[in-house]
Amino acid sequence: MTLSFEVGRPRVPGVEARAGKFPGPSLIPALNAIQARLGWLPREELEELSRTMRRPLYEIQGLISFYPHFRTTAPAKVQVSVCHDLSCWLRSADDRIAEIRARYGDDTEIELNEVSCLGRCDSAPAVAVNEHPAPAAGVDALVAAAREAELDEAGVTGRTDPWPNDPYPAGSGLASRYASLRALLAGEVSAESVVATLEASGLRGMGGAGFPTGRKWGLVAATDPGGVKYAICNADESEPGTFKDRQILTDQPHLVIEGLLLGMAVTGAEQGWIFIRHEYGPEERVLRAELAALREAGVIGADACGSGRRLEVDIFVSPGGYILGEETALLECMEGHRGEPRNKPPFPGNYGLHGRPTLINSVETFADVPVILQRGAEWWAEQGEGDSVGWKFFAVSGHVEHPGVYCVPMGTTVRALIDLAGGVLGGAQVGAVQPGGASSNFIGPDRLDLALDFGTLAEAGTMLGSGALVVLAEGTDLLAASTNVLRFFRNESCGKCVPCRVGSTKAHELLRETLDSGSGTLDEARKGRILQLEETMRKTSICGLGQVALGPVVSVLGLDKGGAAARPQPRPGGSAEQPDR
Repeated sequence: MTLSFEVGRPRVPGVEARAGKFPGPSLIPALNAIQARLGWLPREELEELSRTMRRPLYEIQGLISFYPHFRTTAPAKVQVSVCHDLSCWLRSADDRIAEIRARYGDDTEIELNEVSCLGRCDSAPAVAVNEHPAPAAGVDALVAAAREAELDEAGVTGRTDPWPNDPYPAGSGLASRYASLRALLAGEVSAESVVATLEASGLRGMGGAGFPTGRKWGLVAATDPGGVKYAICNADESEPGTFKDRQILTDQPHLVIEGLLLGMAVTGAEQGWIFIRHEYGPEERVLRAELAALREAGVIGADACGSGRRLEVDIFVSPGGYILGEETALLECMEGHRGEPRNKPPFPGNYGLHGRPTLINSVETFADVPVILQRGAEWWAEQGEGDSVGWKFFAVSGHVEHPGVYCVPMGTTVRALIDLAGGVLGGAQVGAVQPGGASSNFIGPDRLDLALDFGTLAEAGTMLGSGALVVLAEGTDLLAASTNVLRFFRNESCGKCVPCRVGSTKAHELLRETLDSGSGTLDEARKGRILQLEETMRKTSICGLGQVALGPVVSVLGLDKGGAAARPQPRPGGSAEQPDR
């Protein structure tokens, strides 16, 4: 696709810098295909791609240098990746890494890499051997299988009983599913009534920002009626501690896809994508199987459900990078550019993929739509605790007995969710909690009765975020834990804006110096410097990564002083109008 369909449209203010971008089809799927076939990207393959696609080689090299999944050297026979981020660190990842390095470090057939979150925090410390995910305890068996070229594809661990947000009975097939979509395409319900029901339900974006879902769908539907539009499901959850979407994709591919198709039908989009991180290969296969069945049954395609409307869904595999969870960086990637966030406004709802209105919602958001349309807005609102509405998926990890995904009423307390996960390991007391993933500020043990909801957590100086609750037992070095989180953000900064790129590096250096000195406490000069860097990054970074990167550290400094309150935290993206991940 190109930008040619923008001809004749009014110029959208704020997009002048995009005039110099390379137009044309994204080269990323082609690069993914080469690497899947050969294991790396040989120069002769890149030169051939350049000739075939009539694109300059330096453009291709610019893409490769940005995305961490691409490699320009041949891999070893066995590639072992070990996660070192917070949830795994809390489960002794450093010790496991040292053991694996001691066992295989001198083996020329094995390449060992420490990596950022693999999305397997429920089996922390997590590893991947030739992209086959597993707990670290299983690394020897996987390495042995990989040596003999006998490593099978990883499967998924699903759930037998439907989750509470699934309106379809256990064991139901395709013929009885997609009921809301069929009703909409048959004219039994209108697009306007779908938007009204979602607005009345109070459903908000579950990817982190909490933008009202019905309002977003209505805005995209009203933008350029009859024009080309797109819809995207953001399945690129890559934040440490976050893996709920992975489980939803495994157990509810039908709900995610139905929600996406409903969004397309309501807003007028004919083409949709599920943008999924490359580490989710098993889940990608589940989605592809569901899409193939839908095409076979005529639910999607040129004549979706016999309605005469075209609805098509494809999968776009991410070439890596946490920053792609930010919706405009995701769009840049899909267009074939380096995944650097755009300045906003304009927002994707009126100027998104290839300059067209684009609906973007998270996996969980789309998965909640079918049950709301079938059981009604009032039913959804009644599922929450107190003033909260609906069900909420949480990924619970860290120092808990049973890490995993839990679906609870919105408004459930932090304490109740920890209890549901079996309590703290070994019967220890809670030392601190990150209630909303790596971007959220830590809260102390005196705040465990906080309700897990957007407003309540924001008032407490943290946020619901990505729905990832990470528990730290009493006695955990909180400064070291927050430094671990900062390292992730430093490594994942796209580098586009100076405050984020330089500020995260400088702050991490200050914290590492303190930890390495053995003091464990920042002196006043360093503390003041950290606070200055945090304020600068929060106020001047382009996207949410830089704006929240130092929040967890600052919140820990508050805990050290005996309080749990931290600074008011901005939404990722820095605006109340920011749509979700």
